[in-house]
Amino acid sequence: MRAARLIKMVLLLQARPSMTAAELARELEVSERTVARDVLSLSEAGVPVYADRGRAGGYRLIGGYRTRLTGLGRSEAEALFLSGVPSALREMGLADAASAARLKVSAALLPELRDAATGAAQRFHLDAPGWYQEPETPALLPEIADAVWDDRRITARYLRKDTEVERELEPYGLVLKAGVWYLAARTQGDYRVYRVDRFTTVAPAGNGNISRADDADDTHHTDSTHNAHRTDRTGGRFTRDVSFDLPEFWAQRAAQFARSILREEVVLRLSPRGVSQLPYVTERAAAREAIARAQTADGLDEHGRLTVTLAVESAEVAYAQLLALGPEGDILAPPELRERFASAARRMAALYPAGATAGAGPDADGPGEGGPGAAGPDHSDP
Repeated sequence: MRAARLIKMVLLLQARPSMTAAELARELEVSERTVARDVLSLSEAGVPVYADRGRAGGYRLIGGYRTRLTGLGRSEAEALFLSGVPSALREMGLADAASAARLKVSAALLPELRDAATGAAQRFHLDAPGWYQEPETPALLPEIADAVWDDRRITARYLRKDTEVERELEPYGLVLKAGVWYLAARTQGDYRVYRVDRFTTVAPAGNGNISRADDADDTHHTDSTHNAHRTDRTGGRFTRDVSFDLPEFWAQRAAQFARSILREEVVLRLSPRGVSQLPYVTERAAAREAIARAQTADGLDEHGRLTVTLAVESAEVAYAQLLALGPEGDILAPPELRERFASAARRMAALYPAGATAGAGPDADGPGEGGPGAAGPDHSDP
């Protein structure tokens, strides 16, 4: 365990000019005192680790030291072949490059480890799109991916609601969320998120060579045309902010988006079964938060039912979602939503009178506008 940690420390220092004790402790998941002891052990073993003192100090390797301890074990090799989403690489036009990289890594492995690629692929597979969705590749995704790789500014036109706007962007990263591609980009000093399928044109900043979403040639690239495409374009490059962390940025924005769309509240009384079902019919985090809050406040009545206050996007969406609870949930507020549920219950009872045979019930209204079969609202970008 300690030997593996020492090797990882050397590799970390080899990859970066300098690291503080706090940074090493965070990467290695140990205390700063343990980092100091490990550095001393490396120095005693002949690894030239130098400590810079002072507020801006840290640890670094001196003399251009390079370790040869880079051989991969089986678990490491298998993890490496799992680190990617084949469909995502395909959509970004990087399938050929990824295949070549896997072949090169396989060739460099010890003979007894060369089955790691097929072994991992036959045991684990990541299917990114959600259920009941036909995945669609945004036409301009390869163009945008090129700009992300090259740190190249782009001028893009983007559909925002019913209007088309033009922005000059510094594209920092791409995120694939439930089958939808998003671009994290900086514009006018702010970091923002854009849905890639809403871009209509993309061009390197200051370059008239524009790619359009309706150009079929933009959706696929062979290896040769892809490379030519990347070298022919000379859009101005930007200096990446080294403190920008894409996973952390996305997590924060996704949480903000989830909170921002939950603008209204519904009070409902749930049976024990309704408590267990609620996270599966509405926004999961909001449901769990509402249940935990009610349980902490001892919201149980004498029949074991729990009264919760649930954050929802709108009464319309709540109606469509909470109907799935059936008799396991009793809407208490707002009054107009409770009346909609009461009306739905009356229509349902008319369809299934006691003792009636199939098809014998009276004609009734349909599910009503906004019912469980209605499409949800068009959510804005996170």
